[in-house]
Amino acid sequence: MIVAGEASGEMYGANIAKEIRALAPDTRFTGMGGDLMRAAGVETLWDANVMAVMGLFEVVGHLPTIAKGFTVLKKRLQSDPPDLLILIDYPDFNLRLAKVAKKAGVKVLYFISPTVWAWRSGRVVGIGKVVDRMAVLFPFEVPFYEKAGIPVSFVGHPLVDMVRPELSRDEALKSLGLDPSRRTVGLFPGSRKSVIKRMLPVVLESAALLTERMPDLQFVLPLASSLRPEDLAPYLQGNSLQISVISGRNHDLMTGCDAAIAVSGTVIMELALVGVPSVLIYKVSPLSYEIGKRVINVPHIGICNIVADKRVVKELIQHEAEPMAIADEIDDILNEPGYAAGMKEELAGIRVKLGSGGALGRVARLAMEMM
Repeated sequence: MIVAGEASGEMYGANIAKEIRALAPDTRFTGMGGDLMRAAGVETLWDANVMAVMGLFEVVGHLPTIAKGFTVLKKRLQSDPPDLLILIDYPDFNLRLAKVAKKAGVKVLYFISPTVWAWRSGRVVGIGKVVDRMAVLFPFEVPFYEKAGIPVSFVGHPLVDMVRPELSRDEALKSLGLDPSRRTVGLFPGSRKSVIKRMLPVVLESAALLTERMPDLQFVLPLASSLRPEDLAPYLQGNSLQISVISGRNHDLMTGCDAAIAVSGTVIMELALVGVPSVLIYKVSPLSYEIGKRVINVPHIGICNIVADKRVVKELIQHEAEPMAIADEIDDILNEPGYAAGMKEELAGIRVKLGSGGALGRVARLAMEMM
């Protein structure tokens, strides 16, 4: 059973299933995911697309749906226990599911560690009681688990393999039906409906300000695998901006970007690996923010900045994430060559720090050992 709760985890889950099947072709998969996992042959007992919510208090209104999904997976774990449960990220949900698995005698492999190094480090003790092995993305995570006596493997970041652009900027833009002679700004408003609702209007207003300053700009917006065109339609209808909504070619789209506006998440690391100068933005409810800033003990939000151990990509959080400030940062990236070149150089260093690739193959081999 493979359980992923949002778009990035779902992408990894699909590829882990493929890697395991390459090692053991008769393996049967169930779990929670979306279109990508279904295409990889996973019987999805519950759709991950309805599960993704960001913010402590935003989750409250979504609890009935989350509870239903949990119940469906719990029943399957108890009635038809798999040989292994692979949990991907989504910690509040997945650690509870790990408890169910433990009681059912099912081994648990957890991929993409809860951020115990950023907040609520005491969770490590509870994790050790329900997880048989932790597979982590970054070397600095290993000591947290070793100190707690939890078996841990550093596998690397799967994006190193997944993000390998093969086209030049101009080739990428031509293949997407866009004009290479025009500067291109990527709009990455998130993969969750709740985040789209909060952030896409801010992103679009920023794009409008940029168009006033630089009428030659064209905009591209990827449709996340967890979303449908109708999820974006209410925000884009009647909009005078030239925005190309593109599905399924995220890395080609990124390659064509001269700059990007990105909501915090996996996408900021993808943009870093492609080498696109970006601005990171993020907003939650005021109450979620006030609580979060008191318990999070890292100086950066963006994982690319955490890996670099410095502020490479500017972070505009909560009240700072306003259209004028966002537009000003993109303006600097596009019109100050030295600023953009410096950021690109720092982004190249981040790729080097993430290693040589092969992360999901390592996860698959760990899974086979555990089974």
